[in-house]
Amino acid sequence: MTTSPAFVPPPAEPREGVRADKAPVHPWLRRLFWLNLAVEIGIVITGGLVRLTGSGLGCPTWPQCVPGSFTPVEHQEQSYHKYIEFGNRTLTGLVSVVALALLIGIIKWAPQRKGLRAPVAGVLGGIALQAIVGGITVHMELNPFIVALHFLISMLLVSASAWLIWRGREGDGERRLLVVRPIEITAWLTTAVAFVVLVLGTIVTGSGPHSGDAVAPARTGFDPRSVSWLHADAVMLFVGLVIAVLLAQKVTKASHQSVKMWTGLLVVTLAQGAIGYVQYFTGLPWVIVLVHMFGAALLVTYMTWAMCSLRERI
Repeated sequence: MTTSPAFVPPPAEPREGVRADKAPVHPWLRRLFWLNLAVEIGIVITGGLVRLTGSGLGCPTWPQCVPGSFTPVEHQEQSYHKYIEFGNRTLTGLVSVVALALLIGIIKWAPQRKGLRAPVAGVLGGIALQAIVGGITVHMELNPFIVALHFLISMLLVSASAWLIWRGREGDGERRLLVVRPIEITAWLTTAVAFVVLVLGTIVTGSGPHSGDAVAPARTGFDPRSVSWLHADAVMLFVGLVIAVLLAQKVTKASHQSVKMWTGLLVVTLAQGAIGYVQYFTGLPWVIVLVHMFGAALLVTYMTWAMCSLRERI
């Protein structure tokens, strides 16, 4: 297993020239921004644990766990799986509470940042959508395509949460590009390829052995080896684009912050690629797959910050 790359967060304070009255500085608000990201990544991990331990139908109904009870009951035949699945459902409530607390915190501690209220409300809406898709997943007995959608929505919520951390430390002024236009275009192309990588990753997972429950073995029907190679090819293209953006920034003497974020993205990507090869050649042990899922959330976080670092608002 590879070691985790060094964590490089976005700048802790507004850069020189940024209007201080436009950036939230209350310490509890900053903590809520980070907590929101942490719980969004956390629910990705617990969701992966549900699938990888075969606990996807540990609570066979939704929104109740079993008919007549929202919590697991002693006589359930699902054994310990019911607790794993119920734990993941419970975390959805925690994620909602944190997002709601963040919205209240912005209104209370940064009332001038009205532009941040709608995105946080959007995160709350996304969490509600996730709950609905999760219910559909149970009722469709873990259809791999619905499970893939469930994961991709989680990645969008992780990206939104990472974006909120960055935007919370900027002003609300006009967006100013810090790199030349061709670099920005290449960066957006890199983002598009990152999304393709994630989609292909869900197809690989949906074609492999981890269906989420022993009684729901339905798979996508694609050849696991072929889609794994296609996924790897997309990752190689992504790595090449990240390196291209990074080198272009160095040549054009882009901001140190932007170079640092794209370097962090490259490190995370290489680590994630190494983990992917380890899981492929070791027969997909569930622990390594779970680490790979965490790596995907970390990659989405850095991809978001890398894009944000290409511009500034004052």
